Amino acid sequence: MAATRITDQNHTTMTAINQAPSWVTDAIFYQIFPDRFARSSGAPDQPYLEAWDAPPTNRGYKGGDLWGVIERLDWIGELGCNAIYFNPIFQSASNHRYHTHDYFRIDPLLGGDEAFEALLTACHERGIRVVLDGVFNHSSRGFFQFNDLLETGEASPWRDWFHITSFPVEAYGRDDEAATSYAAWWGIPALPKFNTDNSQAREFLMTVGEYWAAKGIDGWRLDVPEEISTEGFWEEFRSRVRAKNPDAYLVGEIWGDASGWTVPGTRFDGTMNYLLTGAMLSFAGGDSVDWDLAGKLNYPLSSVDADGFGEALRHLDALYPLETQLAHLNLLGSHDTARVLSILGGDVKALELASLLQFTMPGAPSIYYGDEIGLLGGHDPGSRAGFPWEAEATWNHALLETVRSLTALRNNHPVLRGGTLQVVATASNLMVFERSLGDTRVLVAVNTGEQASNASLDRDVTSSTTLWGGGGITLDGGHVRIAMAPRSGAVWKVSG
Repeated sequence: MAATRITDQNHTTMTAINQAPSWVTDAIFYQIFPDRFARSSGAPDQPYLEAWDAPPTNRGYKGGDLWGVIERLDWIGELGCNAIYFNPIFQSASNHRYHTHDYFRIDPLLGGDEAFEALLTACHERGIRVVLDGVFNHSSRGFFQFNDLLETGEASPWRDWFHITSFPVEAYGRDDEAATSYAAWWGIPALPKFNTDNSQAREFLMTVGEYWAAKGIDGWRLDVPEEISTEGFWEEFRSRVRAKNPDAYLVGEIWGDASGWTVPGTRFDGTMNYLLTGAMLSFAGGDSVDWDLAGKLNYPLSSVDADGFGEALRHLDALYPLETQLAHLNLLGSHDTARVLSILGGDVKALELASLLQFTMPGAPSIYYGDEIGLLGGHDPGSRAGFPWEAEATWNHALLETVRSLTALRNNHPVLRGGTLQVVATASNLMVFERSLGDTRVLVAVNTGEQASNASLDRDVTSSTTLWGGGGITLDGGHVRIAMAPRSGAVWKVSG
């Protein structure tokens, strides 16, 4: 097949404030769902909490808190991660906290403002960045301005902050009933949609972004940003947040083509790269994929060989310049999907190969808490179980060591973080690609098939050093032959 080279397609000159923060290229993220990661040792007794090891539910709290995260920062650091993406932590009446009550207050169940300030300090002392989840398309029935609207009706001074269609506002129908008197996210009555065309509502949301940037957070992950259609909203948000913190990372939750949202210097630095997620799992998963779970995903998943994976990489290369690719958040699983190991039908080897791809692709890898030890679970709420700290015997320790070895590989080799990517050979289920940065080059080979596979390529290579995995590499005067065992991967540093 023809070589695929990922190059910088953007030739404009930008000021530093409009570029993606330089630290993102070197980041490995750990995503935390706060209620389910860790309950602190000194947590006060809270009545009615679910048992930590009980199956997760949509409404129940398990009592994870930010003090618990502080106590587990060694785990995150030893895993090799240097950034945390938190699902929402503001005051809310839901375990996932996407129903925001107060955008300027940390939820008391998570330890409140005191716990967050201690967490931010502890993270920064360890060189760990902190990115928060920004939910600005919608609020909640408990949000003060909407609650005033429920109490005051047509006389409420906040009525234009929302899209009201009729009075009185009926906000408490059955769970399966759509909101009828106001616009709400997916019609869910608990999530009234902001009217961001209203100048006061818009200014309020801008000040939220500025407030936490000034407090010292390292960025925002923006929830459902495509649903805010107000012209210039995200451009203004970027400008004002970056004015408070020029190194703030802005990443949008866009499941499909995000090229219009990630033009350098305009809205977002990158996106949650679900298109790459689908490509990696399609190639690594093959026949192991649980198609019942896959059919409920919001990104495309299929079974592809190396040529199909190469075609997916070419498509992504056409969508995004290298600068944007390096700023994407590359994930295998999240709170919005089933557990990745469950999607892969429990096939640990497939997950290891997908992880190898994830950690050798341009963009910042992100590990969803618990995926590193092989947690299983279906879609929400199944993918939001408590981390089994007290059940170490249930962990997949071999998978954990593989993940740690991959984070070390990426952390130790800048070429895997900032280099270009070129596909140099495919043979059935064997993919070989090269990452290069200046004079440094590495070859990555991944064979997802059940049979051994070989590839030959003409490259200017005179020496090689194995950095990760196994497999054979033979050099003969500019001719390279790679031999890979079934379902295996390898990384070599090469020169010549």
